[in-house]
Amino acid sequence: MNFRLLTAKEYPRWYHDQLSEAFVPQERKPLPDILRLLEEGRYEVWGLFDEDELLSYAALWKNATIPLVLLDYLGTTRARRNEGLGSDMLLRLEQQGRPLVAEAEFPVPGGSDAENALRLRRIQFYIRNGFTPAYIMSTCGMVWQALLCGTVEPLENIMAQHKTLYGDVRTDVVIPLPEGQTPQPPYWMI
Repeated sequence: MNFRLLTAKEYPRWYHDQLSEAFVPQERKPLPDILRLLEEGRYEVWGLFDEDELLSYAALWKNATIPLVLLDYLGTTRARRNEGLGSDMLLRLEQQGRPLVAEAEFPVPGGSDAENALRLRRIQFYIRNGFTPAYIMSTCGMVWQALLCGTVEPLENIMAQHKTLYGDVRTDVVIPLPEGQTPQPPYWMI
């Protein structure tokens, strides 16, 4: 398997074939925003390939002024799910030595049992792969469990860095989320 950054010509296909299939519209940044972040050097999309076939991917959001990197999207192609490729991807990212924050959707009170079980399964996936639950936050109109890996700074600093990655424009991002506060939708859904 080959672990490498996607090329510029691979981004649109990745977005339309993989990201659009795996993530609902309110979770999915518009492609022009991702391309802008890539052009600014603030975003990376890593892929795990078998020859030219993409098997798994990880999109990382970064900022040159802070060490923390946001694992913005992690996914495995539909045909290759449940083969351990997501864990393999996380291990390769951890080996880069950058502190990571991941976000996994938090169970919804009163939500369907099946959906909440899936949400808990995703949180447990990160925990099994060395991440530690740290705080509850909101973005994209949903509540998320923030999980950390490779961080050594005080939690207040981590939360400030996490918010910095999103920037001031993202008013839907609340870190940490006060109990009882209703999450707001992202700008692309308003």
